Amino acid sequence: MQAVAQCSVCTSRAAGGLLRNKADFVLLQTNKSALRKGAACIRLLSSSESVLFSKREPGVHILGQIRTDTAHRGPSSLGHGLAVPFTQQIENLSHDSLIRRAASVVTDSSGTLLSQTSLALVNALTDYSKAVHTRIAVQRRYLASLGKLTTSEEESFLAAINSQRAEASDRLQECKRFETNWINSVNLCEMSAEAAYSSGADQASITVRASIQVAQSQVGEARKLAATADKKLAETKAEEIQRMAEYVAFLDGEEHEVHEAYLRED
Repeated sequence: MQAVAQCSVCTSRAAGGLLRNKADFVLLQTNKSALRKGAACIRLLSSSESVLFSKREPGVHILGQIRTDTAHRGPSSLGHGLAVPFTQQIENLSHDSLIRRAASVVTDSSGTLLSQTSLALVNALTDYSKAVHTRIAVQRRYLASLGKLTTSEEESFLAAINSQRAEASDRLQECKRFETNWINSVNLCEMSAEAAYSSGADQASITVRASIQVAQSQVGEARKLAATADKKLAETKAEEIQRMAEYVAFLDGEEHEVHEAYLRED
């Protein structure tokens, strides 16, 4: 920079015609040489700065892209060591996990079906038992009143007995229909429990197996009531046969006595 300053002074003297002697001329030549060196240094510095800035520009551009991408990604990707990959934030969706979920859904659905069919079968068996007991009660009252009823009363008893017989028959058909659905639901629950156990959904398998046990217990109790009603009905039928035979024999005896009395009168 000092050489540049000296060259500037010399140039101004030469321009103003101030070269008075040989010494000034020698100084001018020397300063020209220094000026050339200074100009070369300036060009070198300029080229270095241009190279430096050209190398920095891509960096600035990349930084801008990084900032822009960061803005697009949102705050979840910022922070020092706090960024969590997106694949780790979502729940595991492997094949095993999906199979376990599906098995759990199947056990829930089959358990619901079992609950509904069990309730329907228990109610049907209970209604059948009530219908049978009602028929037994009406039939025994009729047997106890044999020989004491008028024709209209006997017809009323027989109509009531036939009505209760039809009611019990309808309830029995309903029991058979619901029992078929119940058996299918039990089989479905057993298969779903096995599928859940093999897929790793142990809790779902245990739950549905417990539901099967509860349903079997409830249906078993209702079946016992129906079986007891059938047994009493069979006893009533045997009693009816015996009582009707006795009544017919009684009527035959009365007719025989009337016939003998009639003959004696004659």
